[in-house]
Amino acid sequence: MRYVNLTKSFFANLSASRRSIARASSHSSTSLSTELVSSLNRTKSKHKPQPPLSPHSPGSSAAEVSREISDLLLDGEIAEESTSNSSPEFADRNLVNNLLGIDWNPNPSTTQNARKKEMTRERKKRSYFKNTESRRYTKLMKVSVKRLGTASTLEFFSKLGRESGTKEYNALIRLCIDGARSKDKEEAFDYISDAYKLLDLMKEKGFVIEEASYGPILLYLVDFKMVHEFDEICELLKEENPRAWFRLAYYEMLLCIRVSDEERIKKLLGAISMASDDDKYNLAENYFLAFCESDREEQLIKSLEVLNINNISKPCYVDTIFKSLGRLQLENYALKLLSDISKAGSGSERFSALVYEYTTSLPNLQAKDMVLKFASLHEKFEAVPSLLYYNKLISYFCNLNLIAEALVVVDYMCKSGLNVSIEVFDPILYACDQTCELHMVRSIYSVMHEHNLRLKGETFKTLISYFVKMKDFQGACNLLEEAKLTGEIPTAGMYNAIIHGYLKEKNRSGVQMILKGMKMSGVEPDADTFSYLISNSDSEKDILKYREELRQAGLQITRSVCIGLIQAYSKLGIFHMAKQVVEDPDVPLRYIVEIKSALMSNLAVHGEISAAIKIYEEMKQDGFNPESKAVVSLIEHIKAEGEMERITGLLKELKDSVHWCDACSRVILYCVQHDCFNDAVGFLKELREKDKPSAYMCIDQIFCHMRNTEPIKLETGMRLLHVLKEELGFHVSRTSLDFLLSMCAKARDSRMAMIVWKEYESAGLPYNVLTKLRMYQALIASGEFEDAKKMLKDIPQQDEHVRYIIKSYKQAYLCQVRSTRVC
Repeated sequence: MRYVNLTKSFFANLSASRRSIARASSHSSTSLSTELVSSLNRTKSKHKPQPPLSPHSPGSSAAEVSREISDLLLDGEIAEESTSNSSPEFADRNLVNNLLGIDWNPNPSTTQNARKKEMTRERKKRSYFKNTESRRYTKLMKVSVKRLGTASTLEFFSKLGRESGTKEYNALIRLCIDGARSKDKEEAFDYISDAYKLLDLMKEKGFVIEEASYGPILLYLVDFKMVHEFDEICELLKEENPRAWFRLAYYEMLLCIRVSDEERIKKLLGAISMASDDDKYNLAENYFLAFCESDREEQLIKSLEVLNINNISKPCYVDTIFKSLGRLQLENYALKLLSDISKAGSGSERFSALVYEYTTSLPNLQAKDMVLKFASLHEKFEAVPSLLYYNKLISYFCNLNLIAEALVVVDYMCKSGLNVSIEVFDPILYACDQTCELHMVRSIYSVMHEHNLRLKGETFKTLISYFVKMKDFQGACNLLEEAKLTGEIPTAGMYNAIIHGYLKEKNRSGVQMILKGMKMSGVEPDADTFSYLISNSDSEKDILKYREELRQAGLQITRSVCIGLIQAYSKLGIFHMAKQVVEDPDVPLRYIVEIKSALMSNLAVHGEISAAIKIYEEMKQDGFNPESKAVVSLIEHIKAEGEMERITGLLKELKDSVHWCDACSRVILYCVQHDCFNDAVGFLKELREKDKPSAYMCIDQIFCHMRNTEPIKLETGMRLLHVLKEELGFHVSRTSLDFLLSMCAKARDSRMAMIVWKEYESAGLPYNVLTKLRMYQALIASGEFEDAKKMLKDIPQQDEHVRYIIKSYKQAYLCQVRSTRVC
């Protein structure tokens, strides 16, 4: 009943909280930011203890949060302006005040020229925000809600001068519901309460509460079968927006189906007959949609007999109907509806859309059959298939990583005489790369040739790069020649792809051949060409040679050239020259962070840890944040004992979750290497909270590292196994147990091996051939010959590799006991 009380109280008793928000809005910009930061820290402290704050923590924290939000709003422009001052304290204070003082509609300056400049700048700013709003605004909302809470987020946007509208409230409600779905009951309650508060604030501000606002909340209550809470909020919503009555009927029917309340379903259906004529159809339509969503075949069929498909109020509802008909394989009803739609004169594209929804929802349909079904339904009703929906079919298969099936669609399109462009292959080529199915590129290329499709420059470049990835350099060169024959002018990018591949293979003669071909074709090398050549140079003389050629070609030093120089000098151990690259006046300043990060990373990789740390500290002092991947590289290569505090500090600097998880895994490995067992366990707990799959991968890496370390730390491994199972609740993987069993064999400890052997059974992992071979190795290495004999009988020996491994074990461990017969 906790949610019931919540529903009743939140819509009635929020005036006090609103008054407190109003009072808070009168604070100064700096104090408001500090207050928001305090809220942030309080929110975070619920979940885990925080490190002690620095003496100037309020200002610093405010600046940190303001910088993070300003980076999202204006791509770091405010932060750069604020940090340009010589005093760090002034810079932080200025940053906070600038951010909180942003005027989204500033007054123009008095002079005409200044006015024009200001208006131009504002138009650009608004256009820039509009173009990136979807991505950046969503990210900003997520950061703000996670760290500040919904109330403080709304207050913050209000302070920025951006009044919260329905779009903002709806975005916040969706974030609250997403948060509730991902948390346990106690934490979910907090998120749901925030969502209720947002609905109340919308009501107070005079907004009409539409489905986009209440829909996510009702779906949450339906999914978690919260009947009483659902009924309470529906009553309130009906009072606020009587027009929502029919859509609420849809959610109510969904709830009844979800909780299997057949009596209530009958009651709701019976209410249709008592409604007015207009209301009857609207009610029936929404109940019908609920049946479609839930695949209730009996009620769906009955509804189809009374509903006119052409009178359904929204196209998206019709899409839902055809999806359900496909899932339930109700072809006769689908044909009837398509006939009605065709007679009503629906456009060809709309007709294709419905056929697409139906065919892609049919279960267990092969690609060829799906294409034939799509085409035959069009033919049956004498409709022209839309190319758009053929392309959607291709994307449908590509999204499922079904490359061959997508190619079937293209092949059918070509054979059907449709006007197919080469761009239709773009999603298929992209999917090949994403799924590492590059071998399919040859089949794609064959289809292109079979149907005489003219390849264009970008397609040539993509195909060449894929052939290079497959190390088919001859095929890549043939594509270059084909481009020339078809009138496509080869670009430096095409040649660069092959050069890069040859350099990876250390094939210098191949590189020279391609460079010669570039010259003969009149294609000038670009900056990327020189960056590849420089980064793979074998001597300082070669580096100087390519730098001179770059200068003579009149090309500017680019980011890739700078990074190539750093890599080349670092690889050759000429570190002072690598450091000089960032001091070159021709270095593009807009990429200085990336270039310095590359320097830091390369120094760390080649053992210059102190120099890399110095670069890192200099960047931080200058107000720059090194790239996350460079920080991960630095953490990975710090090997010396006693650096725990340093690498922990580096880990805290990482903001994005992907790189943080990667770095945390490396910190845990450092702890294991230097016997910091408790620290390793603590970081594993933290990693599990943020990303459970990463934690399991890290555990596998730990046992792998311990298996390959001398001397074998078997006791530590067994202790870690116990903690993982009993204290942290991990289900240790087969991979980890395999490494641990191998450690037992190396340590010649049959007692520990037997304990690990039993862990497979308790984890529900069946013994396979490799497991038995490892156990046999542990037994025979420990001198447990009788037990080894028994294990040997249980190992299938049909495979020659298995027989070879057994033979090698005998030779390795029985040489000291030649007189003892084991097998």
